[in-house]
Amino acid sequence: MNDHILTQQQNQTLVVRLNRLERKNALTHDMYTRLGDALEQAHANDDIRCILFTGDASCFTAGNDLGDFAAGLDGDFESTPVGRFLSLLAKATKPIVAAVNGAAVGVGTTMLLHCDLVYAGDNTGFQMPFVNLGLSPEAGSSLLLPMWFGRVRAAEMLLLGGTFSAEDALRLGLINQICSPEETEARALAACERLCAQPAAAVRATKQLLNRGSHQQLQDSMREEGRVFLERLKSPEVAEALAAFLEKRTPDFSKFS
Repeated sequence: MNDHILTQQQNQTLVVRLNRLERKNALTHDMYTRLGDALEQAHANDDIRCILFTGDASCFTAGNDLGDFAAGLDGDFESTPVGRFLSLLAKATKPIVAAVNGAAVGVGTTMLLHCDLVYAGDNTGFQMPFVNLGLSPEAGSSLLLPMWFGRVRAAEMLLLGGTFSAEDALRLGLINQICSPEETEARALAACERLCAQPAAAVRATKQLLNRGSHQQLQDSMREEGRVFLERLKSPEVAEALAAFLEKRTPDFSKFS
């Protein structure tokens, strides 16, 4: 078993660290499985009151490992490793904090929509390039981004798939605070300690109330996103995007209608 996902309990916080820096923490099916396992284990352990997702000072995650996803996904989306992880993330009852630096691409941005507190380094670049790869949004982002940021800003992020800064993320309300990359994780851990010191049942009840208004919509949206995502994985546009990535060239989508 590799060490691409590291878990460590610090007091009552489970720290879940992405640790594949040679590939900018690009997420494989195995990594998604272990991320989902970490969430399940954290919720089954009464001694854990908070979960922290982090990478290191240089990188959070470059998104999905395209080579790993090139073969497609079997079954319905929620039963796949990525679908299971995103479902567990959206249904989490314990507070989740993220410490983000460097690349936060694709799921590296959309998973933050399900975190309760997010701290980002001033070197962070957020991006959701799903359309750029012939794909479609996931993690409920097609519902939550318009709700949070407005329809036109969400369309800009998802249809153009450009990078936006920590300053933009703070202004839009995606993150709580901008830090120096060397301080991001410490700030996030300090927030976890404060959460752990709060009455645990009250924290869980408040989180549930915060999510109550969009809960059913979110489940429906993620289910439909998963269906479309699986369809898009089989599309010729994705095949072209993956071939271009492996050949280190710009994809040409002009022949597709």
